[in-house]
Amino acid sequence: MRIPLRPLTRRGLLTGTLGSAALLAAGGSLAGCGTKAATQTEAGCKSDDLSATEKTLAFSNWPQYMDVDDKDAAKRPSLDAFVAASGIKVTYTEDINDNNEFFGKVQNQLAGCQSTGRDIIVLTDWMAARMIRLGWIQKLDPAKLPNVAANLLPSLRGRSFDPENRISIPWQSGLAGLAYNGSVTGEVRTVDELLTRPDLKGKVTALSEMRDTMGLLLQSNGHDPSKFTAAQFDDALNKLRKAVDSKQIRKFTGNDYAPDLAKGDIAACVGWSGDVIQLAGDNPKVKFVAPDSGVMLFSDNMLVPNKATHKANAEALIDYYYQPAVAAKLAAFVNYICPVTGAQAEMEKIDPELAANPLIFPDDALLAKSKVFMALDEKQEKEYESKFQQVIGA
Repeated sequence: MRIPLRPLTRRGLLTGTLGSAALLAAGGSLAGCGTKAATQTEAGCKSDDLSATEKTLAFSNWPQYMDVDDKDAAKRPSLDAFVAASGIKVTYTEDINDNNEFFGKVQNQLAGCQSTGRDIIVLTDWMAARMIRLGWIQKLDPAKLPNVAANLLPSLRGRSFDPENRISIPWQSGLAGLAYNGSVTGEVRTVDELLTRPDLKGKVTALSEMRDTMGLLLQSNGHDPSKFTAAQFDDALNKLRKAVDSKQIRKFTGNDYAPDLAKGDIAACVGWSGDVIQLAGDNPKVKFVAPDSGVMLFSDNMLVPNKATHKANAEALIDYYYQPAVAAKLAAFVNYICPVTGAQAEMEKIDPELAANPLIFPDDALLAKSKVFMALDEKQEKEYESKFQQVIGA
């Protein structure tokens, strides 16, 4: 089913005054990331699991990231089925609106080895990597995740921040690439076209999410965004700076680019696959483009924070959503990349059109040219974000 375009991104955006403040707040908190007070270890911050006697689970997620019933928005079919089958009562809260904002909300508890009151949280790759680096996330038991072991997409295995797939399990994934409105412009196939084509001048937006915009520019220069040097980053940043200085790029946005793209107020942009699927449902001339140079693959990941007391219950829910039929039901609602193999065949029973959509079920060729942005250490994160923010004027 189609759902309304989401007013808030899931990507930890740094836009406008709020975004700059969020970045400064993150920078301030990161300054202490190397201290013993902030960093935890598995031995030093032990968590008790009460799942055997407490059949409850607190699950924090982003808005509109769970399937709901067409006639009753209070019902969540896939989640309700898990509760009925497992006997585990789930308190489901949509209280994650921004990665940095959520980090600020829980950092004091996690830095101090205290409970956040949550058993599962869902965060984007880079924030998941930061929390893992800080030692704030519990390891999962592979024996309790057989569906994950069997059905996790190969392209999402062995990521640099969790090479054994034991700490962060993808909830949904997506692609960052190019998008254009064919009602107001011709096809846009490459990043260089987007940044230099005269007929697009002043009609282009790019994402204020550094990892997606810079990842695409790195690829356009022939570099690997999953493994790059500081010089290569600067080279790509110079390309972006030229597009800003020439006023080719009108502005940098969160997913608030989507209404402007739909109306033709902008002709083309750097955008996200899930947004474009939704826009194309109303205007088929809005197209998502995966440049030959490559696309960026991101995931929002299920994590069990330290001091969560229902890890086994959390593992049961995580593994439940890796059943292909369940995953298909969820993907039919959220329209992002389904991380579960076998779900495409199940989707054919629900909606054959969605089953054939390569932005929900990418083929091997598309996945082969997708990259996850390199995991950054504390110093790199602050340095690269600072340089990027200076160029985009945030």
